[in-house]
Amino acid sequence: MHLQNIFALKILDQQHHNLIIIGGGPIGIACALAAKEKAIDYVILEKGTLVNSLYNYPQSMTFFSTSERLEIGGVPFVSIHPKPSRAEALEYYRRVTADNKINIHLFEEVKEVREIDYNTYQVITTKSVYTCTYLILATGFYDIPYLLNVPGEDLPKVFHYYNDPHFFSFQKVLVVGAMNSAVDAALETWRKGAEVTMVTRNSEIGSRVKYWVKPDIENRIKEGSIKAYFNSSVVAIRENEVDINTPEGFITIKNNWVLSMTGYQPNLNFLEKIGIELSNDQVRKPVYNEETHETNKRNIFLAGVICGGMNTHRLFIENSREHAEKIINKIAVTNL
Repeated sequence: MHLQNIFALKILDQQHHNLIIIGGGPIGIACALAAKEKAIDYVILEKGTLVNSLYNYPQSMTFFSTSERLEIGGVPFVSIHPKPSRAEALEYYRRVTADNKINIHLFEEVKEVREIDYNTYQVITTKSVYTCTYLILATGFYDIPYLLNVPGEDLPKVFHYYNDPHFFSFQKVLVVGAMNSAVDAALETWRKGAEVTMVTRNSEIGSRVKYWVKPDIENRIKEGSIKAYFNSSVVAIRENEVDINTPEGFITIKNNWVLSMTGYQPNLNFLEKIGIELSNDQVRKPVYNEETHETNKRNIFLAGVICGGMNTHRLFIENSREHAEKIINKIAVTNL
């Protein structure tokens, strides 16, 4: 249904909430828990499944952090391993949501935010129209992959998200990148029998790769089990081949699948459409009050990794959980 039709159908039946939280990840849920504690009427609008970004992580992924640093709302996160897994995290955040009866609407994407008057914003989604006084954007950064921008990138053989290594068993796999996602994909597919080649613009494996994984990938490359082209880039992708520009010149290799693990970026255009100011440098950091997380737009707040703009490696669950308390305390005081 077109956005105009949704607006026409729902304009007379708008749902009002004092607070709307956009994004149903761990930080969005943390904001909801804090709002509930302060008896603030809220709803979370999430365009995908619960904790959608975590759901899209590889099935075998483990976190850098220990489980207690991923806890939200004071709810204990118990893991059987020192580093919790994706499956444990999904179960934890699902349990927190269910046990606290979090008001969340899944698979409902926000398409537009309009300022109606001094105290009212209108939020138009793919399913309904809402109004609110306060708005929290906790939209993360995992939804928009960095593209290679080369011929053939739109072929079905190219993946920007990696899930199950078994799919690539006994296939020729090209992994683009040298950070955690790329290294995990290279090692896991190789262990399932894939013939793996890595291509990276960098001169070495990334320094932020998990410390217990970095020696593994470096040793596999050193022994020749995984072929790696450093200071190199993909030039073109075809059905059965890939062209690579290396320091020694152009080469063509046989290939079945390409895993482009080059990172992801936040939807900063969405912030700009709302009227939130961004810095003029490459980081494009949103303008907000560090104490309250309120942006230049009155009653609109930012929470989580979106606060860092293009610097997506500065904020994580463990060091942005506190955003929820700062924001909700500000809203609660203003609401008195």
